Amino acid sequence: MRRAAAGFVRAIRLERERVPSFDNYPFSIPAIAQLAELDLHPEVTFLIGENGSGKSTVVEAIAVRAGFNAEGGTQNFNFGTRRSESELHGFLRLVRESRRQSTGFFLRAESYFNVATEVERLGVMDAYGGVSPHEQSHGESFLALANHRFGANGFFILDEPEAALSPQRQLSMLDIIHDRVSAGSQFIIATHSPILMAYPDAWIYELTAAGIRRVEYKATEHYQVTRDFLNAPERYLKHLIGVKKSDDDSDL
Repeated sequence: MRRAAAGFVRAIRLERERVPSFDNYPFSIPAIAQLAELDLHPEVTFLIGENGSGKSTVVEAIAVRAGFNAEGGTQNFNFGTRRSESELHGFLRLVRESRRQSTGFFLRAESYFNVATEVERLGVMDAYGGVSPHEQSHGESFLALANHRFGANGFFILDEPEAALSPQRQLSMLDIIHDRVSAGSQFIIATHSPILMAYPDAWIYELTAAGIRRVEYKATEHYQVTRDFLNAPERYLKHLIGVKKSDDDSDL
């Protein structure tokens, strides 16, 4: 096992005494309602869970609290296509280490188009490989951004980066992440990808209706469902298609 150096953020802490009501969104999300303090791995921490579990809400709040634009970009980006971030960041504290980052980026798949447009507007394509992200495929532009904007001693927050990446490109993203980790960077990643979350020695937190718990890679549903499906796809397909046909027949 690698001996990890100190990261930039050691933990996140919800200042629960300041929350006006846990009956209101986003504090009513079960995982957030039970959040107190969550330790972060100094290299790579994954947040996983079903849609609606709160993982993207949490990484967004971490990013905004760290000074990043809510829609993504570096800490120098300041634009808002449609302000929709939750108020969680106002009640979240980042417990920092003594190290200070040299660079950083917040990459979120759902608003990446807006970031690409801002890159064009600012005329800073050279910093992104010299080609506008809008002139590349989604996956190509994601990897170009990672190659050119993820640097040494950086703090990077990624929200479902696999959305634009084929399995092979996800492996390429893993390679980039490892290269930057080896150069002193720290990553926090919300993902559904069993490929990305296989990164060695990373901490994986699962957000559920029962709260947030640390889970080993091979104990995640993502790993187990993917493994079982690939080992016997016909068994899954027979069951799923059979259920669908039964439903269709009942309408006749």
